[in-house]
Amino acid sequence: MLNRREVLLITLMSAIAPFLSSCRTSNNSLVIKVLEDSIPPQLLGDFKKQFPLDRTLDIKPISQLESLYQFLENAVTKDNQKTANLVTLGDIWLEKAIKKELIQPLTVNSLRNWEMLPASWQKLVQRDRNGNLDARGKVWGIPYRWGSTVIAYREDRFRQAGYDPPTDWGDLWREELRDRISLLNQPREVIGLTLKKLGFSYNTPDLDSISDLKTALKTLNQQVKFYSSQSYLQPLILEDTWVAVGWSNDLLQLRTRYPDIKTIIPRSGTALWADLWVNPTGNEAISEAILQWIDFCLNPKAANQIGIFTNASSPIFINANRDKIPKSLGEDKIKNPSSEVLEKSEFLLPLSPKTEEQYQGFWKGMRRS
Repeated sequence: MLNRREVLLITLMSAIAPFLSSCRTSNNSLVIKVLEDSIPPQLLGDFKKQFPLDRTLDIKPISQLESLYQFLENAVTKDNQKTANLVTLGDIWLEKAIKKELIQPLTVNSLRNWEMLPASWQKLVQRDRNGNLDARGKVWGIPYRWGSTVIAYREDRFRQAGYDPPTDWGDLWREELRDRISLLNQPREVIGLTLKKLGFSYNTPDLDSISDLKTALKTLNQQVKFYSSQSYLQPLILEDTWVAVGWSNDLLQLRTRYPDIKTIIPRSGTALWADLWVNPTGNEAISEAILQWIDFCLNPKAANQIGIFTNASSPIFINANRDKIPKSLGEDKIKNPSSEVLEKSEFLLPLSPKTEEQYQGFWKGMRRS
């Protein structure tokens, strides 16, 4: 016969068992925290058809990339409880996530479609333990979609005024656009596009070595009416500004509703961004289900659906697979820019502490001008 203490223990374990199971994922389940609208419903339906019936697939959409990064931070503070197998992470957060040990490497040997990614995209996610690029480093994420920083403009206002539409970064300095531009509130983006205009890389290691940079930034600031990383589209829609610099996934949402707003990728190249699948720290060995999902997202059919039904593109179409792009997607110059423009474009890569300090100094000086 059980004594009172044993009865209480059994009762307690029975009560908390459901809670414990909800905090962990089993080997037969696949829990994915995904950026909202980055995976089309059609894709999920196709994957479920080939996912084993004895396993559960739980897709949890999250509205912001920043919230997904915060989820990774919070997961570590909860004794590494395994609450998701895969999480969407923006490449700009990859360095920090590695350094803080929020994620763990992925094994790509079993991924049939890893080689579908261009070499430069494979290098993007090969890092050392401090999050720096390392050609011999482990793979810390798998890119599944990408976009770029673009220029949007009011075609109707340019046409009425008799001005040529913008085609490159240098057009932001045109006199007729004074007080008619909205920019992202992002030092890497704004200083980076200015570097590009002057013929330098977004990832220039020493800003002090460029004599014209401070003057160019001061002049650009005089052109700007509005800085924001969240509300930069509103002034363009309301015609308070004629030009906006922003991210392609945001601007592509406006094309149907606002046909007078046109979008271009600057011909001298631009900044690229990628959404990655990452594996949170605390998970056991990479399961077959995780590899199955990643491989599925990198096959041409899935890539087509990502390109057609979301405001981004799949990286597998960047080089050898361009002949497999549907006509409507192939003709889209934002989702499928020319090889020449892509070759001039860059990811925003990790900077040294010294360069980071320079960026902050140049940014403060620009905004005071």
